[in-house]
Amino acid sequence: MKKLILALVVVVGSVGYAYMSRTTTAATVPGTDTVAIATQTSGNAIPVQPLAADTSATIAKPVTPAPVATGQYKDGTYTGSVADAYYGNLQVAAVVSGGKLTKVNVLQYPNDRGESVQINQQALPVLIREAIAAQSAHVNGVSGASDTSPAFVQSLGVALASAKA
Repeated sequence: MKKLILALVVVVGSVGYAYMSRTTTAATVPGTDTVAIATQTSGNAIPVQPLAADTSATIAKPVTPAPVATGQYKDGTYTGSVADAYYGNLQVAAVVSGGKLTKVNVLQYPNDRGESVQINQQALPVLIREAIAAQSAHVNGVSGASDTSPAFVQSLGVALASAKA
């Protein structure tokens, strides 16, 4: 009798797991480069920017930048401070054109370990994209980059403070 109950629990658990696995899918939204997380039961989709070619990565919520007045910064290139990213230093330079942050150049980042390279290749483009969209160093951290994210914010914050109009 115990074996029958145990077998029944295993079968029900497996069927439940298979059902839950099928109800959440990741797909590209037609006509865009965004990824949508959709559930079959609700039909709702939340568009977010892809982190990288690997869609198995954790996807952070999209950042909605606050409206920024034109001409917030003086044009030029401003170098941020060297920030400790635990496995090495991280430093960025902010490029301002037309009073707006237009580009962030990564001058140095932890890249002497394979895991650091992998994390930073995924996290830094996201952080840069969010900073340019927000016109600020105040961006959300990237999941899996808990040391890189605050170091990026610190270095870019110093650069943008120098660029204030």
